[in-house]
Amino acid sequence: MTAVTAFLRFLPFIIFDHGKQLPAWITYLGKALPPAIMSMLLVYCLRNTRLTEIGRSWPELVCVGVAMLMHHWKRNTLLSIGASTFLYMVIIQCIL
Repeated sequence: MTAVTAFLRFLPFIIFDHGKQLPAWITYLGKALPPAIMSMLLVYCLRNTRLTEIGRSWPELVCVGVAMLMHHWKRNTLLSIGASTFLYMVIIQCIL
């Protein structure tokens, strides 16, 4: 599995020469896929959240808001996901 993972990581560098322009469809995928994947993750994470019951769903809503604000402020996906996950765990473990 390590060899397959390493091969898949190095494959783009093997296929696409550094001196040439990337194909338009690769550039499009590089711009379109990250927001699409984040949207799918958001839907997956909130699939069991009952938005009509604010008393039970406020931790999820607060943490989604924190993730959005952090990403708008710093433009760092890892930071926004990490901060909102940390806050969610603090709320779930210490407050509720």
